Amino acid sequence: MMNRVVFLIILFLVASINCSFAQKDTLSINLSNAQQYALENNKELLNAKEDIALSEAEYKDARAQGLPQVDGTMDYTTNFNYEFEFSARSSEDFSMPDIDYSLLDEGDKEILTALGEIMAPSEPSTIVMEDQMNARVQVSQLIFSGQYWVGLKTAKIAKDLARKQVDKTELEVKEQITNTYYLILVSEQSLDILNENLSNLRDVLEHTKNQYESGLLEKSDVDQIRMNVSKLENSRESTKRNIRVNYKMLKLQMGFDRDKTLVLEDSLESVLRKTEDHLLVEELNPEDNPSFQLIDEQEEMKEKQVDLQKWSYAPRLSGFYSYTEKIMTTGFDLSPNNAAGFTLSIPIFSSGSRKAQISKAKIELDKTRRDKELLKDQLRLQEEQLKYEVKSAMENYQTQKENVEVAESVYNSIYNKYKQGVVSSLDLTQANNNYLEAKSNYITSVLELLQAKLDLEKLHGML
Repeated sequence: MMNRVVFLIILFLVASINCSFAQKDTLSINLSNAQQYALENNKELLNAKEDIALSEAEYKDARAQGLPQVDGTMDYTTNFNYEFEFSARSSEDFSMPDIDYSLLDEGDKEILTALGEIMAPSEPSTIVMEDQMNARVQVSQLIFSGQYWVGLKTAKIAKDLARKQVDKTELEVKEQITNTYYLILVSEQSLDILNENLSNLRDVLEHTKNQYESGLLEKSDVDQIRMNVSKLENSRESTKRNIRVNYKMLKLQMGFDRDKTLVLEDSLESVLRKTEDHLLVEELNPEDNPSFQLIDEQEEMKEKQVDLQKWSYAPRLSGFYSYTEKIMTTGFDLSPNNAAGFTLSIPIFSSGSRKAQISKAKIELDKTRRDKELLKDQLRLQEEQLKYEVKSAMENYQTQKENVEVAESVYNSIYNKYKQGVVSSLDLTQANNNYLEAKSNYITSVLELLQAKLDLEKLHGML
């Protein structure tokens, strides 16, 4: 008895562990959570976010060019003990002029005496060029440069442009997730319809076989039903493969592990109810559209490019200070320890190059401004088209929904008559095909409605 209890406890623990692992490998998620998961894990979006960090680093690099720069150097030079020789001076090399010293004051006499000592005859002498070693620190600072300040503003705009690009990429990722999520729901609904119809048709096939064996029907009736069963089985397998592919696509878009399992919490009916209750009717403000915001930032950057080229005519002023510590030096070293100065760079003549650069920048700015106005008109036209498509898709959806009800009613009526032997298997097959076609048209209309609404919401930036 004790052994049995221990065995049951162990079995329970193993089952609990397996259940825990199974839960970790399965993620149940609704559309909103799927979008949020993708915003945190989608690889394309993560790369776009890295561009923000990259533009931030580039801005800091551009800003640092105008801040103090400190450089240190250390150099060592050997002259291999080269000896510099001074030749001897003889009395013939220099002779003092005849001067009446009584006419000189005391200061003049001292100068003449010192000069005589310097130029007096001497023995040959040498200076050994010893090894040299210096450590130098130099501080430089940009004082004035118009191009620097404009370039700094351009780098800041580039940061904003990267952020706008991330916003646009986020919207595109949400659209991809939503589109694939809807496609899976619609495909699974189609699979349910096929399974239900296949189950019914198999019952009909069994009933037809029994009647054929009883001599009430011909073999062609059985073959006709069997052919329809085979067609439905093929359609079902094809739909299953599509669903598997769509799940893999959704995992890829979300950045989810492909070896784990996704379970969608939303149903197609709940999504349709939200669609019917929340059709977008407000007018579009083009400035809220991510594509328009991007081109707006691009226009500002082009304006700064024009300013940047204009400043190429202005001078550039920078200053420096350096200190040299002479660690090893020769006895004949006249270089100073401290040095400071300014550098003024003045553009004089470029053979028209600067003027051409300004012209190019202005042309690019004009093109961007026209593209901006064109995009505004295109967005408004696109809004009108999408609202028309949503309205048409909703009308078609309502029509196909009614057609399904009619086709289902007709099929049920003919099916009852078929069981009573009033109609043939051909009539039943035709009614079944009409019902399946109505269901297929309904599913297609659902997908068209969801996609049209999705496109309109993306245009408004409301995903």
